[in-house]
Amino acid sequence: MNINLNANLETGILTLTDERKRKSAAIRRTRKFQAILISILRAIILGGLCFVILYPTIQQVLLALRAPGDANDPSVIWIPKNWSLMNFEIASIAMHYWNALLNTIKLSAVSMVLQLASTALAGYAFSRLRFKGSNILFIFVLITIILPPQALSLAQYLYFRDIQLIGKESSIYLMSGLGMGIRSGIFIYIFRSFFKGLPKELEEAAQIDGANVFRIFWNVMLPNARGAIVTVSLFAFVWQWNDTYFVKIFEVAKEEFPILTMELLNVAENVRVALFYTGGLELIGQEIWSNPLFLATISNVSALLMMLPLLIMYLFVQKQFVESIERTGIVG
Repeated sequence: MNINLNANLETGILTLTDERKRKSAAIRRTRKFQAILISILRAIILGGLCFVILYPTIQQVLLALRAPGDANDPSVIWIPKNWSLMNFEIASIAMHYWNALLNTIKLSAVSMVLQLASTALAGYAFSRLRFKGSNILFIFVLITIILPPQALSLAQYLYFRDIQLIGKESSIYLMSGLGMGIRSGIFIYIFRSFFKGLPKELEEAAQIDGANVFRIFWNVMLPNARGAIVTVSLFAFVWQWNDTYFVKIFEVAKEEFPILTMELLNVAENVRVALFYTGGLELIGQEIWSNPLFLATISNVSALLMMLPLLIMYLFVQKQFVESIERTGIVG
């Protein structure tokens, strides 16, 4: 044991110092300082990354809360001088928001359920039901993933025109129900990979109990595929929500059936009418409807209104979504 003896000549007091304790205290102080320094650096890096990612959204929200009269004020960069919700009111009228929102929810939800059913069945068949030519058929499924949708658009349009489904939402439902919806090939691949990972003993035990193929799929395989179901459901809903390509080709969006994506494209044409209904022309001025900065603000607010339901939905399902991504092996 190392012990130092210290003498104070003025007071005549002798003190004993444990050298080992002194070194241990110095090491603890050094480690604590390093931990604090690493935490500060980590907070700075994460804060910077979050700002870069969230910068467009933050700017969009602040622009939306700016009064329309401040559109030409160059001194207003971040914090609005006059806070107002009038941009939201104008954008919601220009987009026919509530009607379009209900139609988009209906279209996305029904399409999601149909895609879930068709791709789960196809994924189960490719993973468990071996038959001659199944591998070749699965190669065709993989080809649909890499094939651009424009390559099939003409044939699809002619087919749906022949069966008189152009201009009807049922064309989207039919594609989803037949496993030809938006990126259905990816969903089939996810389900096939997930079902292949389940133990065969489950299936064999059900066969011994006398269950047929569909009952094994419904009562044994599907309840164990919760991760794949959550992943496919969320992707199918969001991709259908943001779809403009198939909706435009099949002419699904109409005046009596507005959809958010198509209303967003045409929002600039309806701003004047929205200003008239909200009284904005008297408050802001007759020339504001042709102001490009104001029209850009309304377009940004419209985009914010369109993605707002998805952000709210993600807040409730983010935990299940992250867990399902890990279970299906999409990452890692």
